[in-house]
Amino acid sequence: MPTPPAKFVWYELMTTDIDAASAFYGSVVGWTSERWSGDDFQYIMAKASDRPVAGLMTIPQEAEAAGLRPAWVGYIYADDVDAATERVAKAGGRVHRTPTDIPDIGRFSVLADPQGAMFMLFTPEGTAAPTLPPMTPGDIGWRELYASDWTAAFDFYSSQFGWTKVDEMDMGGELGTYLLFATGGSDAVGGMMTKPAEVPHPAWLYYFNVAGIDAAVERVKANDGQVLNGPMEVPGGAFIVQCRDPQGAMFALVGPRG
Repeated sequence: MPTPPAKFVWYELMTTDIDAASAFYGSVVGWTSERWSGDDFQYIMAKASDRPVAGLMTIPQEAEAAGLRPAWVGYIYADDVDAATERVAKAGGRVHRTPTDIPDIGRFSVLADPQGAMFMLFTPEGTAAPTLPPMTPGDIGWRELYASDWTAAFDFYSSQFGWTKVDEMDMGGELGTYLLFATGGSDAVGGMMTKPAEVPHPAWLYYFNVAGIDAAVERVKANDGQVLNGPMEVPGGAFIVQCRDPQGAMFALVGPRG
């Protein structure tokens, strides 16, 4: 088991139109952007409070041919990507891309947990950038796993990355139990649940902080996004909405009412 527990360290949107996506999230979430260009590669760095928080890239051709559609993915820190990738495979996970170097950035692999939810592993070069204060607008405020079986999913992530249970909540009816987990310390940073029938396959959903949920909902609609669920209040007094961007990627927002 890694020590200390492994945290999410980066988030990335793989999409069909990075310029349109950058404009959408810039309006909705308030990100500023910085473009990285190569001979055959375009990458947009999204920033909150002038600190990088996420990246946007075009879906690789081989991934699109394999059926990948626009989606957000999260990177989990690994001291040794190669060893961690091997452990995930031995635990029943799937390796979509073997460990690969990004010159001057780090080393990563693309994986799925045993139930099929995609994530990435990453070992950065140098030291990680300082994190933003909790609930900073534009930062990632919550991570949520829709699993085929949340108990088996938690067993997998806790054994691989050292995550711990903070609490369980009974959401009632068909929704069942919602597990709050931590990736170090006592504060919950995400949740897991067994997915409802309308969610087609296991997946991670990422919540971006906004200063006011009602105004953010209007910005989603005004920029051709869809609000799928909410606003609804969650424990602690915040409100959430779950959405789809114009290219089809699922995302969510969290913030105070108003």
